[in-house]
Amino acid sequence: MFLPQLPLGGAPSEPVPFAFVAEADRFRSNVTPPPRQRASAGQMAGRWLLALTIVAGLVGSLVLGMPALSVNRSTPTQQSQASQGH
Repeated sequence: MFLPQLPLGGAPSEPVPFAFVAEADRFRSNVTPPPRQRASAGQMAGRWLLALTIVAGLVGSLVLGMPALSVNRSTPTQQSQASQGH
């Protein structure tokens, strides 16, 4: 049976539960990823148009919904006859 040997200090040098995690910290790749492609003018215009449409929809729903949320106090409230004790 093989048991891992501890360093001379008695404790592992890195508090890592798995050996492969410690190995991954030391690994460095020499392959660089390709540079990101810049968005074309059409893609940028499309993104701005999408953002503008979303914002306009939110503002429009807020403007149209505000009258429904406001309390109209100019008209007298109607009470049923049952609530008046009749």
